[in-house]
Amino acid sequence: MRGLVVGFGEKLVLDGLDLDVRRGEILGFVGGSGTGKSVLTRTILGLIPKRAGKIEVFGSDLDKVSRIEFDALERRIGVMFQGGALFSALTVKQNVQVPMREHLNLSRRLADDLAMLKIELVGLSPDAADKFPSELSGGMIKRAALARSLALDPELLFLDEPTSGLDPIGAAEFDDLITTLQKTLGLTVFMVTHDLDSLYSVCDRIAALADKRVIETGPIETMLASEHPWLRAYFHGKRARQLSASTMRKTAQGDRP
Repeated sequence: MRGLVVGFGEKLVLDGLDLDVRRGEILGFVGGSGTGKSVLTRTILGLIPKRAGKIEVFGSDLDKVSRIEFDALERRIGVMFQGGALFSALTVKQNVQVPMREHLNLSRRLADDLAMLKIELVGLSPDAADKFPSELSGGMIKRAALARSLALDPELLFLDEPTSGLDPIGAAEFDDLITTLQKTLGLTVFMVTHDLDSLYSVCDRIAALADKRVIETGPIETMLASEHPWLRAYFHGKRARQLSASTMRKTAQGDRP
């Protein structure tokens, strides 16, 4: 992204934003509430129009690709929206099959087999496949949404607040799942999050959004050393201090808990 400008009416949400996402990394994207984290994700995906700037994905300028080329790029991208965004009238298996039905021409049996593979890949039991979202716990909804985001074997995965609403144990398990999937499948992950534990334990790099643009990028050590007021408040505030001293020491040594 270069010089990205996005706004609604007279209000600019992003103004001159620059950011690179590197192949094979887990990039944590942080910022205050309402600063435009989810707006950036939706702009990259083409769901919100930009006013200026350039977005390049897999080497292709999104302003210059044809509809057919954009559809091909879209199939290489998976998205897990905040809250899961599952279709309430569809079962878990049917939700996972939505991208398959849109982009692939599969027999019903093959679509069923592939959906079950994705469901088991994210740690859900086979009997969850025929449940509706209303019958799932919060953690199960997250995993079902993740399974749907992996339906087309994407190379680039967008996660919007993947651990929000989960208890600490559930959040840690989900972080472990993301790390395992990233390594196993060779994913590039763009993760919008406010979860400090995720930033410490999962992310290779962090990008911080403030003042309508990215103010800092780098590993957790860079965030901790920054003198920017928002970063100081975020990474050295009360919640940050509640992280264990052992975690802080491991991070400072370049290790992940």
